[in-house]
Amino acid sequence: MLAFACAAATQLGFLCKHRGACSAPPVELRRPLASAKALFSTRWFAFGMAIAAGAWLLHVGALALAPLSTVQVVLSTGVVMLAVLGDRLFGHSVGPRQWAGVAMTTIGLALLVLTMPSQDGHHAAFAVPGLLVFEAVTLAVGTLLIAAPRMGAPAHHHGALLGASAGVLFGVSDVAIKALTGALGDGAAALVLSPWLPIAGAAAALAFLASARGFQEGDAVPVIASTSVAANLTCIIGGILVFGDALAAGILLAVQLAAFVLVAVAALVTPTGAERTVTA
Repeated sequence: MLAFACAAATQLGFLCKHRGACSAPPVELRRPLASAKALFSTRWFAFGMAIAAGAWLLHVGALALAPLSTVQVVLSTGVVMLAVLGDRLFGHSVGPRQWAGVAMTTIGLALLVLTMPSQDGHHAAFAVPGLLVFEAVTLAVGTLLIAAPRMGAPAHHHGALLGASAGVLFGVSDVAIKALTGALGDGAAALVLSPWLPIAGAAAALAFLASARGFQEGDAVPVIASTSVAANLTCIIGGILVFGDALAAGILLAVQLAAFVLVAVAALVTPTGAERTVTA
């Protein structure tokens, strides 16, 4: 229930932030503090961040109670909420291509829900080398996606690429936060001194800027959908590889793999167009 409430609040917060970011000056990664100040000067963005802060607390609560992959599968329902909220409340145009992408994502995530083995406990145990490798690789992927627009990626995909980079980096932060939940029982000192805390903070800060720039470069639904799907897949894979969350067996494993492929294809289908192009 915490994860489901987080999914709804997250998408609402994203839509509010998109509206605010589009009325702010272009985000410059080389000037993070000035860019953040300009973003927060818009009421819609500040309101969206307040909602996002509440969603983050719900997310942390869910991570402390359940396996990472289970939480993220529930959060994946936000893609459907996004299309409905964007179309009905915020007046964003959701065309047939976007609805097809949302439908494919929904089917793929539903298959993951149905085939995910039931698990007890919060599964916060991990091997330090495994977590370090996972965080380093995903951080590199997120950074590469940020650089993709400057490396010749098609202009109409810039927003979605930046959204995907933000999603991967949010995933890096969430995996680190999941590791931190295992230190809760060791007291506040262990939590504050944990090396995963600065990793979570740095990844979240970079994701914040990438997400805001993506809002300025693309339509709301494709950019936010790319962010959500990338974050969910990063966390689901992290739950399996780092925290040992269970995979299905036999034919159900094949169904799970097909579900991952379906979600990946949907992520390619959904992005299109750009609301306005911002030059650095």
